[in-house]
Amino acid sequence: MTELLHYPFMQRALIAALLVGVAAPAVGIYLVQRRQAIMGDGIGHVALTGVALGFLLNTNPVWMAVAVASLGAVAMELIRWYGRARGDLALAMLFYGGMAGGVMIINLAPNGSNASLTTFLFGSVTTVSESDVLAIVCLSAFVLAGSLGLRRQLFAVCQDEEFARVTGLPVRVLNLLLAVTAAVTVTVAMRVVGLLLVSALMVIPVAAAQQVSRGFAGTLGLSMLFGVAVTLSGTSTSYYADVPPGASIVVLAIALFALVTLLAAPLAKRRAHVVGDEAAALAGGAGTSTAGTGVEGAGGARR
Repeated sequence: MTELLHYPFMQRALIAALLVGVAAPAVGIYLVQRRQAIMGDGIGHVALTGVALGFLLNTNPVWMAVAVASLGAVAMELIRWYGRARGDLALAMLFYGGMAGGVMIINLAPNGSNASLTTFLFGSVTTVSESDVLAIVCLSAFVLAGSLGLRRQLFAVCQDEEFARVTGLPVRVLNLLLAVTAAVTVTVAMRVVGLLLVSALMVIPVAAAQQVSRGFAGTLGLSMLFGVAVTLSGTSTSYYADVPPGASIVVLAIALFALVTLLAAPLAKRRAHVVGDEAAALAGGAGTSTAGTGVEGAGGARR
């Protein structure tokens, strides 16, 4: 394992994997709460257009993807608010339009081809450069500042928008912030996991954490821990097995979810039995107390 640290490209890849493992579940937990777990896929397809524009304009594909994905996420929110189309139709338009735009634009680039998009679609540890690491650090800091610093407000909006609006929260601003944060998260993860698989990393660690944690804070912390575990182990596995890191990370994440689910099932049954026994004991105690009160009342009446 330590031999990985001897190679500069693996050092960069592991740093990127660590940041992605922390940032993706930190945003994914809100998408799961809103039942928009598939949102990351739609944004990922739009980000593909940004990557292709980066090749066409000879600029950094990561930053161009951030800009285009953010605009796409904002457009989706605006369609959801003001358009007659429902949120799922907006997602469908992001899916197909983003993918088609990316494929078309990359073929217009001077040295571009569909093969140029492969590393962004499925991730590649060998292509993470120093500039990519710097971009990932900056973008991850933005994601964590928004998702953790405003966790109470975002949680309230994701649980019940009407209640959050009544309490005075700027619901629309928070929704836009969440959409942009999700878009930034997708572009952060595309070098490690790939645009086609990034949504899995945003959702599966959260789903696994929900199996063993009931509170929001506990689920958030545990999902981030799971995210770091699967990204680091998946990146290491990709080096030894010579497979795409995105596939390794997602397969390990699914395996972790299955393991946690198997372990959590007996604990849930035991917890249910304990709660049932406590409820029965309380009910029995209340019945005895009531009966005693009735006897004393009757005795007092006879006196």
